Amino acid sequence: MKIVLSIQSLKYPLTGIGRYTLELAQQLAANPEVEQLDYFNGDRFVPALPERDAMETAPSAAASGLLAVKRQLARSKLVLETYRALKSLRRSNPFAGHEGQLFHGPNFYVPDFPGPRTVTIHDLSVLTMPQFHPPERVLYLGKEIEISLQRTNTIITDCEAIKDEVIQRFGVAASDVFVAPLASSEIFHARDNSETARALARYGLTHGGYTLYTGTIEPRKNLVNLIDAYEKLPAPLRAQKPLVLSGHRGWQNEAIMERIERAQRQGWLTYLGFVPEEDLPILFSGAYLFAFPSLYEGFGLPVLEAMASGVPVVTSNRSSLPEVGGDAALFVEPEDVTGISEALERALTDTAWREAAIAGGFAQAQKFSWEKCAADTLTAYRATIAR
Repeated sequence: MKIVLSIQSLKYPLTGIGRYTLELAQQLAANPEVEQLDYFNGDRFVPALPERDAMETAPSAAASGLLAVKRQLARSKLVLETYRALKSLRRSNPFAGHEGQLFHGPNFYVPDFPGPRTVTIHDLSVLTMPQFHPPERVLYLGKEIEISLQRTNTIITDCEAIKDEVIQRFGVAASDVFVAPLASSEIFHARDNSETARALARYGLTHGGYTLYTGTIEPRKNLVNLIDAYEKLPAPLRAQKPLVLSGHRGWQNEAIMERIERAQRQGWLTYLGFVPEEDLPILFSGAYLFAFPSLYEGFGLPVLEAMASGVPVVTSNRSSLPEVGGDAALFVEPEDVTGISEALERALTDTAWREAAIAGGFAQAQKFSWEKCAADTLTAYRATIAR
């Protein structure tokens, strides 16, 4: 089997899709069924995956300024359509000599490739829940998804919930949609205080002394409801187990940041901002509880990372999260602040539930692996070639 894999999403900061692309690329490269694996980075082929150090170097002030300009330009419909046209022209013939290969776009998009094509659709929220995204993202990505689905022979999703959404939204045959669940990395595992103390001290934290949330600071993550629910907990419990938030600031975060700052002044919440990848496993394994009441997730990888780290989980009962959490998580209705608060209190104080949740979490996390994700992806590749 000869594969062309798009690696355009492998860039700083390494998002969930970037991590998926990296793990999949490494698995495919090691699989004997893959005779040839070529990497396509947006408009050209590159000889190898980018180095982790290069991906994780913090952007300079100049780069940050350029990103801000790009975001401003992206709000223009004319600029978006011009970019789309130029991208199509630029890619009109970059694939000469690769006609016999299969192209996989792991980040919603496939170009007009002269051979079999498959695309990973992680979620359809830009189409089904546009209020969770900037208008320019809805405008651009929504059209890209529709164009890509017209070009592909098969579709890959991260979970059954998103497969069902794709089928219902676009009327595609169920036999053309393949599910390849993600997994947590091996770097996420249980650690004791001796292994976490030094790194946690840099953030002013102690092992087992906080409830953790990781993810982008944006409306879809339901952080205002999480903070309001945490505030309903008894004051001594909040003081003993403060809420710690980690993640870069995303779209429309002003109201969320205002709520975060007020809770920080009251002393029971800490916002760490963006945490480097090497510190995330420590942050997870040092937590007493992981809280993730998101309104919508294409998969919800942090839930698995928490479970693999031996940390109980409170999460939402929506979208993909019940599939990921299985029987191990405590599920909440994300718009019920009182219900979230009650679940948090139980998860922080019910010793019997916590012990069962930790054991169940380990078992649940072991059901997922990047080897299995790659095997499921290869099943989709075979079907793509057959079509």
